[in-house]
Amino acid sequence: MNEHARLTVWVRGRVQRVGFRWFTRENAMEIGALEGFALNLDDGRVQVVAEGPRENCHRLLDWLRSSDTPGKVDGVTEIWGLPRGGYEGFAIR
Repeated sequence: MNEHARLTVWVRGRVQRVGFRWFTRENAMEIGALEGFALNLDDGRVQVVAEGPRENCHRLLDWLRSSDTPGKVDGVTEIWGLPRGGYEGFAIR
């Protein structure tokens, strides 16, 4: 199944000032076929938006929930939707 999806994730914990966005981008690029961004929010969370094959989005989500991320993840909230497009690659914002 090659269904495309949009994954929006909010990551809580000690996830800013630890390279979290950079490593998220690197993992998205390693997984491949994902476009979107990682963004620091004012409340200390990191927002991640990824669009691409649903299986690849799941792989990124699994990584975000793993102990392999920099810093310390206390929680992950996700929302799935239809791709909106408009991204070129995977950006750090």
